Amino acid sequence: MPTIAVDGMGGDFAPRAIVEGVGQALDGSLPWISRILLVGDETALSAELERIGMARDARIEVVHADQVIEMGESPATAVRSKRRSSINVAVDLVKQGRAEAVVSAGHTGAAVSSTVLKLRTLPGVERPAIATLMPSPHGHFLVLDVGSNVECKPLHLLQYAIMGDVYERVIRGKSNPRIGLISVGGETGKGNDLTKEAFKLLQNTPQINFVGNIEGHDLFTGAVDVVLCDGFTGNVILKTCEGLAKAIGSILKQSLKKTPVRMLGALLSQGAFRELKELCDYAESGGAPLLGVNGVCIIGHGSSCPRAVRNAIRVAGEFVHHQVSQHIVNRIQELKGAAPATPAP
Repeated sequence: MPTIAVDGMGGDFAPRAIVEGVGQALDGSLPWISRILLVGDETALSAELERIGMARDARIEVVHADQVIEMGESPATAVRSKRRSSINVAVDLVKQGRAEAVVSAGHTGAAVSSTVLKLRTLPGVERPAIATLMPSPHGHFLVLDVGSNVECKPLHLLQYAIMGDVYERVIRGKSNPRIGLISVGGETGKGNDLTKEAFKLLQNTPQINFVGNIEGHDLFTGAVDVVLCDGFTGNVILKTCEGLAKAIGSILKQSLKKTPVRMLGALLSQGAFRELKELCDYAESGGAPLLGVNGVCIIGHGSSCPRAVRNAIRVAGEFVHHQVSQHIVNRIQELKGAAPATPAP
């Protein structure tokens, strides 16, 4: 029954959307969430709780933080200079043991910097990775890293593979997830120095199901369950796909309005369009976990609506419940041939 610290001031529609999302998370649909520490400006958050009728709900505690890290600020500098920012205070609650996870839809760089600075990484993990689920005709596949580290070493990609393997097994129930390395060619030896060296490490790690290089056009074919890349490449993939999805939706909408027959066809296809929208809706997945940190951090989309916030809290609870961090530590230690270690409290 985890306690979740939620950054109440993070996101384009904070604090209203965040507070409404907290309310949805406590409506009984997530019975394993016992308590939420809502962090931010006490006056603003209390007013929003009053508005939705949850000002006196004993499961919610408002923790005051009088600073906010804005989107245009340098994350590392802001995290150090704004010690009373909502994201810093939320992460501190995890560090102090008052919460088991932190959820934020605010400045991604600040969430990463604060979490790594205060909680550190897990034993055996040099750099954490933001992992996000992306839709395909065959369901979803996991991409990491999508923005935590724009420059990686081959060893980091191997560690991402281990963490992605754990995620797929523990959270999504895949018994032997297929792992691919994004490159400019499917053949062995294609790519830059990073991918070539990472390929060798991955190929020589029989404990993971590495299927080789994949190209951009392979992403949506169902060929792999986990896609590995540095944070620069992953972020470009993620943002490009988001933009392409919006563009296709807009083009399709304009095209369907051109004739009465097309409009009728669109009306008859509403169910299919609804299913497509649900498959591609980031609000359903809720948030992207920052894998490899000594704690649970879920990073939401900057434009998170209440449903997205509710689902980010759900994901945080699942990660705590399934002890994903401990599974990652155990897997890394197994590959090293050592006894499993326990993350520092």
